[in-house]
Amino acid sequence: MPPKKAEPKTNPKKRHAEDLDDTIPSSSSSKIAKVHPFFSKPRPSEGVEVSSSSAGFRWHESLGPKKTLLYGTNGNPDSLPLLTSSTTTQSKVETSVLEQNVGDKEKVDVRDEVLVIKEKATLKPKEKVKVAAFDLDGTIIEGNGRTVSADWKFWKSGVKSKLETVISEGYSLVIISNQGIKPERLKVWKEKVKSIAAALPDVPFRLFAATAKDGFRKPMPGMWTELERMVAEFGQEIDKEQSFFVGDAAGRKGDFAGTDRKWALNVGIKFYTPEEYFLGHPPAKYELLGFHVSSLPPDVPLFTPTSTPLVPSSPHKPASKGKSKSSSSSSPPDPEIVLFVGYPGVGKTTFYKRHFADAGYVHINQDVLGSKPKCLKAVEKAVEDGQRCVVDNTNRDGATRQAYIALARKKNIPIRCCHFTAPMELAWHNNLYRAYIVPEEERRPAVPYLAFTGYRAAFEEPEADEGFDEIRQVNWVFEGGEEERKKWGMWLQVEGK
Repeated sequence: MPPKKAEPKTNPKKRHAEDLDDTIPSSSSSKIAKVHPFFSKPRPSEGVEVSSSSAGFRWHESLGPKKTLLYGTNGNPDSLPLLTSSTTTQSKVETSVLEQNVGDKEKVDVRDEVLVIKEKATLKPKEKVKVAAFDLDGTIIEGNGRTVSADWKFWKSGVKSKLETVISEGYSLVIISNQGIKPERLKVWKEKVKSIAAALPDVPFRLFAATAKDGFRKPMPGMWTELERMVAEFGQEIDKEQSFFVGDAAGRKGDFAGTDRKWALNVGIKFYTPEEYFLGHPPAKYELLGFHVSSLPPDVPLFTPTSTPLVPSSPHKPASKGKSKSSSSSSPPDPEIVLFVGYPGVGKTTFYKRHFADAGYVHINQDVLGSKPKCLKAVEKAVEDGQRCVVDNTNRDGATRQAYIALARKKNIPIRCCHFTAPMELAWHNNLYRAYIVPEEERRPAVPYLAFTGYRAAFEEPEADEGFDEIRQVNWVFEGGEEERKKWGMWLQVEGK
């Protein structure tokens, strides 16, 4: 179903369980094969805050560069399964022998040491594990809108038994939740999580909760990436064919959003609504709103017009009298100014590097120089030195551009415009992609959303009568590999539906 750009103005609350069949099947779909759960016990190196009210639940150190991802685990370390059935059996035997000669206070440390030994000795490379992931509010427990309360109840009466069945079938259970919690309410919410965990003593799980509008927030894939990283540390990988995610933000009529379904699409696993998974209802119609790259026109040229070269070739001086034509030397190119116009994140700097840098154009950028007057000064120096230059700024309105046009007329040199035509939705998408999705060493800080709305409000399309000698339209064309394109093609948003 093709995505739509338009967003509804209404903001319905999360779906509740009223008027739904209360009978929940005791077992999950027969199509799901059994695979032993991956590690259900935190590594010895993980820092933990042990819960006093729920002995089986513990909060760990928050994850991410800004510690915006809350992370906790539920389950009694004395009884949780380890990595494989053979590892579990052998570990229990060796642990029992070791514990005969130690006191009670040392037993947990002994088990930790055995776990580390077993990791190194018995794990097979790339052993696959299957994951059952669940949203929290509106899925495992009833949704309560935007309020933060210590009170809660299961979404339906049979949810607990269903989760216990998931564990018995060999799944590793993970809770994936967006939580826009203010600091003063965070303690209340954490206590509620401990209370939920206490009601699930036989359901070991890991919980991730995204607290900021960044790469961890659904549908952004950051929480799944962290889970994959943890699994990889144990020499394993997630079996996506066997894994699934259950969430209520599914894009159905009446849903407050479609972010849960988008998240499952992003990470590449099956998706069910709570009604489908817990109650056995048939799939409902849905519609995913917002920008998606599939809405972009295919096969557009990188720039137009294409009848003349983007970068003029260097002219040649005429041969001197008495010398052959072959002995003539090339003269330096005539100075000119090329002015870029476009949103942040639409590939302006990359376009300069690929098409102008090797031709000797000076790169002038306000993010580097700090102000427009400094950029104008750098342009003036470049043309006075006989150089060509590119002004790589947004240059969103006629007044901003006119300063450079006036300088070109004063110096009697040509000035051309490259207008990057990508719309705001694509520019914002690219901004999120390069801030949170590309490899960490290639990431750039995210540009604030206000920069995009500000550009849109003040934008004036460049026209020839402003004084440009030429205007080129530069279209967005993704130029990465197949795997990069797959990641760029995800649903990327940190707010909205």
